[in-house]
Amino acid sequence: MNIPTILTLPNALGLFALVNLWTFMLFGFDKIRAEAGSWRVSEGALLAWAFLGGTIGAYAGRALFRHKTRKQPFSSHLHQTAILQGFAVALVGGWMLAG
Repeated sequence: MNIPTILTLPNALGLFALVNLWTFMLFGFDKIRAEAGSWRVSEGALLAWAFLGGTIGAYAGRALFRHKTRKQPFSSHLHQTAILQGFAVALVGGWMLAG
């Protein structure tokens, strides 16, 4: 298999959906563990999954589970990640439109 055959739009969108679903589930799992007072998912792991493309899942998990909504500097790092990804999408979109 070569890279162009594997890296198709449907595959990329599927991977994006899986990363966001996984990130969303990690927020839910961490909330359950926090309420139980047991082992937790590290903030670094939650932010890493958001950085890897799971920002939508992270924001959805925060909203639905009401988890890590006021925690600083976690919230700032998540917002910075979202802004960075927004710039990246804009740059790639502009590059693709330019030719």
